[in-house]
Amino acid sequence: MSANTVKSSVDARRTGPVPGAPLLEVDDLYVEFRTRDGVARVLNGVSYKVEAGETLAVLGESGSGKSVTAQTVMGILDMPPGFITGGEVRFHGENLLKASQRRRREVRGSGIAMIFQDALSALNPVFTVGFQIEEQLRVRRGMSRRDARKRAIELLDLVKIPNPKGRVRQYPHEFSGGMRQRAMIAMSLALDPEMLIADEPTTALDVTVQAQIMDLLKEIQVERNMGLILITHDLGVVAEVADRIAVMYAGRIVEQSDARSLYRKPGHPYTLALLDSLPRLDLKGTELNTIKGLPPSLLNIPSGCPFHPRCPRVQEICKTEVPAQHRPLPGRLSACHFAEEMIAGD
Repeated sequence: MSANTVKSSVDARRTGPVPGAPLLEVDDLYVEFRTRDGVARVLNGVSYKVEAGETLAVLGESGSGKSVTAQTVMGILDMPPGFITGGEVRFHGENLLKASQRRRREVRGSGIAMIFQDALSALNPVFTVGFQIEEQLRVRRGMSRRDARKRAIELLDLVKIPNPKGRVRQYPHEFSGGMRQRAMIAMSLALDPEMLIADEPTTALDVTVQAQIMDLLKEIQVERNMGLILITHDLGVVAEVADRIAVMYAGRIVEQSDARSLYRKPGHPYTLALLDSLPRLDLKGTELNTIKGLPPSLLNIPSGCPFHPRCPRVQEICKTEVPAQHRPLPGRLSACHFAEEMIAGD
């Protein structure tokens, strides 16, 4: 037996799924960017898990760390300047951060796939949409050109693109914004992943198309029993599709809850501020609420609770002591010193 064969056998034993483990588990993840201006602490102990068939929505303003978490899970984080300084990313119980590059490529696409937020940039403008779907089928599945083309047409039909036989020969610029996003979804489904990460899948789309894309994702998820992570800054988009919600601020998850409980009684002032900033029909003609100030620089995160400079409920303890993640109620997590009082309505 050759050395390579022995190594492959060892890798296979190490990378087997762990019975009973969540589909995906991010555990105490830390990531920093080392720049000329200093060290930006982009992720500061992020933890969540997703089961098969479950939808987790990850919410927060731009710069909160949502996309960096997804890139780390996918193994596509630019390193340097990014450095993973702690934590684990487990898929079926296997820590992907300790896996070989070969193993990460095996998982990427077939185990965990990702829809990127800008379909026009993610699609290559010099190749047809069909070619870009077919390429991964030929390389990863060993399909012939004919079979790959047939499967690409089936995938375009699955995501409800009209005339898939004709569209498969067209270039990205010949698709509308909504159609490009559907093509991205088709590409992400080509290798039958168990987990799908959708990073701002409705960005720059009008409201009607947003609803269609979200309905499509939910329909496909139910059919395939996939885990789904939906990354967005729009609470309105996820109100009817998320099972659980994780709210991020300054590289931390500040609240995690089932969707119904979070909308009814948020347990963190930041979550409450996000909900209050949503437009409402009963407040037509009035000025929209906003969150005062700006998110902190990740090069210089404030002491104590990072939200305290913008928080209307700030107390002295908030300025000096970082609130630990605790459970104000079963099934809920909050990183606020006064989570119990918030949920109680005090």
